Amino acid sequence: MGLSQSVYPSNAKHSSCCWFGDISCAVISLGAMATKNDGEIIGKLFGAIGKVWTADEKLFDAITGLSGSEPAYMYLAIEALADGGVAAGLPRELALGFRNRVADMGKHPGQLKDDVASPGGTSIAGIHELEKASFRGILMNAVVAASKRSRELSQS
Repeated sequence: MGLSQSVYPSNAKHSSCCWFGDISCAVISLGAMATKNDGEIIGKLFGAIGKVWTADEKLFDAITGLSGSEPAYMYLAIEALADGGVAAGLPRELALGFRNRVADMGKHPGQLKDDVASPGGTSIAGIHELEKASFRGILMNAVVAASKRSRELSQS
């Protein structure tokens, strides 16, 4: 049994990096004419590569803001944490090495973030807000403060 002839999902958003291990995920919204069978078939197609959720079309801007941009935010956090490690005295390679998943990708987290953040897109808009709030600096300060406290505790 196949899809109804004139029925297509009204939207599907796929995230290749949704931080639930090594799986991908997708959120689908079925068109008004879609049948239960259509939803099951589309779910199986996307389900072959990972987790599938169904959501109302009106939620897709929020879904894009999270799932479409999340990889860039995570790479930014990883990069900032590594920068904090460097600021605390670690060589960059070692600081990045703690983030095995990213290190295995063979690219610097800043490059991975840039790969996700297209010009004028949702990810770069979100990154702009994170940077206005000193996101990297906060993470770097946290690493440096924790390193300092560790030194203090080891001396007492």
